[in-house]
Amino acid sequence: MPELPEVEALTHFLDERVRGRTVEAVQLLSFAALKTFDPPLDAVRGAVLRGCTRRGKFLALEAETLYLVAHLARAGWVRWRPAMEIKPGKLGRSPLALRVRLDDGSGMELTEQGTEKRLAIYVVRSLDDVPGIAELGVDPFDDDFTVKVLAQLLCNEGGQLKHALTDQRLIAGVGNAYSDEALHVARMSPFRKASSLDAAEVERLHAALLEVLRDALTRSEGLPLTDLKSEKKTGLRVHGRTGQPCPVCGDTVRQVAFASKSLQYCPTCQTGGRVLADRRLSKLLK
Repeated sequence: MPELPEVEALTHFLDERVRGRTVEAVQLLSFAALKTFDPPLDAVRGAVLRGCTRRGKFLALEAETLYLVAHLARAGWVRWRPAMEIKPGKLGRSPLALRVRLDDGSGMELTEQGTEKRLAIYVVRSLDDVPGIAELGVDPFDDDFTVKVLAQLLCNEGGQLKHALTDQRLIAGVGNAYSDEALHVARMSPFRKASSLDAAEVERLHAALLEVLRDALTRSEGLPLTDLKSEKKTGLRVHGRTGQPCPVCGDTVRQVAFASKSLQYCPTCQTGGRVLADRRLSKLLK
């Protein structure tokens, strides 16, 4: 799933290419992906784009009076075509969900692999008209994301750290991968109660989260879109590396699997050497 660093890199890439260009054509190829009807998708045609912006994991092409917004969900992605044709296509018959062609012949395609279709497209007059955007919490790349703010967010949470870090209503843009990474750098169990951290631990977690996200963004900036996914994987320390040695202590990276996703952690670095059995009904570590 694209998270904050990848979506930020996508935003920069698209902003350089769409700013000042006019939308010549749009083609919807996944009816289920379009979540709005007013304004209609056709309203985007003829719009002069002011650029591309981001809110959390949402990408938005900005015009004078409307936005074309996309949430890539778990398996969505963006393809850039220096020269793109609008070809006939049948709804739902390919990974393609949307084509947007610009007046210089270039364009972007939104795609989604797999059968679990969650990619979402919106045409709105205000970004706050997208429910997921209106509910977003603080963005880690904003100056407002301070140690004090993180402390306030966590002190009111009765759940676990892993859940708090991935709750978009608290912190926008952090998902499964970078929450695992930040917790590993901070040397904290994903199952620790969020409200139990003392001041020094909150400061350590805040620094770890920013370190992980900024490092990922630095590695992603300037790369072709086709390389962003592979770059994300190569830079991860524990997420997606079950069974491999921890790069810090050499212990084996472990996994906890849930219904539709999993998390990874290092027992030595994060849980005092305790191993959580890899089964859905395991008792969670405290």
